[in-house]
Amino acid sequence: MAADGAVVHGLFHIAIKTADLAATLRFYLQAIGLREVARPDFGYPGAWLACPQPGGDAIVHVYAGGPALDASGLVPRGTAAVDHLSLSCSGYHAYRQRFADQQLDWREFLVPGTSLWQLFVYDPSGLQLELTFEGLAESGPPPDLSEGRRYVAGSSFF
Repeated sequence: MAADGAVVHGLFHIAIKTADLAATLRFYLQAIGLREVARPDFGYPGAWLACPQPGGDAIVHVYAGGPALDASGLVPRGTAAVDHLSLSCSGYHAYRQRFADQQLDWREFLVPGTSLWQLFVYDPSGLQLELTFEGLAESGPPPDLSEGRRYVAGSSFF
């Protein structure tokens, strides 16, 4: 464990953008064998998919609609369809301080209807990372959802 209490616990999920939600779901449900699980209402279409074992967490998040579009108004294809890498973490405020210390820009979010807190930041290659925290286990104030700090799906701040 780092001296400041910031710890990565593992991969939380991968998010995929799609222009055809039905076909994407058919592929992951039928060809791959994942199962659909409950997804919060983010205000745009999508699905969360999990491993078939009981209690398996959602490991693939699929979304369509506005947040799936790139700057040209199209949904990317190929490896560009990977939107972000999500890691399950603890030490929310330590990560915020790390980002500030390293002069990295970041965004914050609360997952609707859950106790999950999130930080979003880009790696040097432009890959967006989502660090997800169990807010009930974190100390200090919740995420800052003010204008310019709140994460908005599909909006780049890189």
